[in-house]
Amino acid sequence: MTQSSPAFEVLPRDISAYRQGNTGIDYVHRFASGRPGPHVLINALTHGNEICGMVAATHLLDAGVRPKIGTLTVSFAHVEAYEAFDSEKPFDNRQIVHNLNRIWSDELLGGTEDSPELRRARELRPVVAAADHILDIHSTSQPVEPFWVYPAFERNAVAALAIGRPSVHLVMPKGLGSGTPLIQHGRHGEAEGTAGVALVVECGQHFAKSAADLAIAVTMDFLACFGLIERDPAAPAPGPQRRFELLETRMVKTADFVFARPVIGFETFAKGELIATDGPDEIRAPCDDCTVFMPTRAPIVGREAVYLTKPLPH
Repeated sequence: MTQSSPAFEVLPRDISAYRQGNTGIDYVHRFASGRPGPHVLINALTHGNEICGMVAATHLLDAGVRPKIGTLTVSFAHVEAYEAFDSEKPFDNRQIVHNLNRIWSDELLGGTEDSPELRRARELRPVVAAADHILDIHSTSQPVEPFWVYPAFERNAVAALAIGRPSVHLVMPKGLGSGTPLIQHGRHGEAEGTAGVALVVECGQHFAKSAADLAIAVTMDFLACFGLIERDPAAPAPGPQRRFELLETRMVKTADFVFARPVIGFETFAKGELIATDGPDEIRAPCDDCTVFMPTRAPIVGREAVYLTKPLPH
């Protein structure tokens, strides 16, 4: 099941000028205010073709945004994958070997396995560990409504609800189910302790200008939420919010995986309704109003097929 390439409103550009940061780690820039306050990490390009994060990170650097309190760190994570972009195959440079957003466990980072993603994650490990609050900027293969993704810790919900855009939340009570994402590395994966807020924002379709614009806006909102910059008075007030709980992450097991009907995300299924077949296996909705998030556009064995969720009360 493959689909045609999208319209390219935003494309990668040369970011080699940002390689030399000031932390000793390529593509990582840190700015300390000299005043007490939180350390906030804005992370872009966890996946190579999620261009909106690059737009937001370069905006911060090009505009000379500096924190009035605390510390701001700006990182471009997977530049190697980003530089492998091919407009003829615009989805292929999401990763090179591993998904950089599934390998943040101590076991993998401290193990002997090797890949471009593991090497980069090991370089970035102290950057992530040093941050009090993390915004990891992503985008989606399909043109769906933007949404937050975060572990079901109150601190995350409070921040996402206060920021207010996007207005959809995917809440993970038991983690992602297919590995350890960056926002759950170390103390940020713990319910208690000293960790601050760690959120993923999915800004819209990879190559849409609206995704790049939202990435900039949410980045500025996130910094303002923690007092590093002044809040933009023109920023919209939070409106009605919709929250969904992740129930299951289903993986592609066979080359015969196919959805029962066309889906791009946010479709709903009744309890027991067939969502997909994967060889001899059926994937059926575990509840009424089961809402699918991020259904794969082109199934690859061993990667995520679809996230099954249920709506949470307002």
